[in-house]
Amino acid sequence: MAIRLLVALIALGLLHALPRLAHWRGDAGFRRWVAQLGDTSGSGRVALALGVPLVLCALALWLLGHLPMPQLWQLVFALAVLLFAFGPHAFEADLEAILAAPDGAQREAAAQALGDDGETIKWNAPALGEATAYAALRRRFGMLFWYFVLSPIGALAYRLVRQLGHDDSLRLDAGAHGTSRQLANLLDWVPAQLLVFTLALVGHWDAVIEAWRRWHRQALPNSWLRDGPGFLGAASRADIKVDVEGGDGYTEDHSDALAELRRLRSALMRALLAWLSVVALIVIGGWL
Repeated sequence: MAIRLLVALIALGLLHALPRLAHWRGDAGFRRWVAQLGDTSGSGRVALALGVPLVLCALALWLLGHLPMPQLWQLVFALAVLLFAFGPHAFEADLEAILAAPDGAQREAAAQALGDDGETIKWNAPALGEATAYAALRRRFGMLFWYFVLSPIGALAYRLVRQLGHDDSLRLDAGAHGTSRQLANLLDWVPAQLLVFTLALVGHWDAVIEAWRRWHRQALPNSWLRDGPGFLGAASRADIKVDVEGGDGYTEDHSDALAELRRLRSALMRALLAWLSVVALIVIGGWL
């Protein structure tokens, strides 16, 4: 676990210093492999598309473990996998592009990079906050969760599953597309729950938790498996819409999308630090 934490810190530092690293995809081989499976369909195609690269990743880790200085080689390999999994867009760089845009039209255009599946993100504080929370889950927190749980294999699995489920250019059949989307939503469920509670801790606890509870009361059983973790979007909207009374008796204005984006970016940074701190405590305590 200590090596995984070190690799994660190095990867996050590199992405902060060199955001274009997140654009390094190198997924041509995976695309060719998925295309070659055109004579299969449904869950079988998904299993083959994911199984081969994940087995190769596990085999590479095993082989590197038999080289001289195995931990060094495994660290380098894990770092390469992690940088690949953090793509295809630099999350922080996308937020900076929105904040640095000179006018409203360009800000709204830059905000579209936060979405999936070509969805249009409206230029208002709740919609922008919801898109930012989902982008943070899918580009940072979800991948980090599975990396810490299952090593580089988990990070690679999360990235490839999301690509299968949300990249229409792969031209999957309807059965394989539906299966991969459900699998992507399944992998999102636990980290999305953890992210909601982390945002509640660093933000507005009552509003976030009430929105989370309300969503679970109203949602159909297992609807998240088909539609995704909607409770995260509900919680992020509630966090933005809540009126927080300051010490001077006035109320904060939450209608400014840019101001809310800056506040949410700060909250997500604190959430990331909280996650890394928990992993550090696990390492120090020697629990794993």
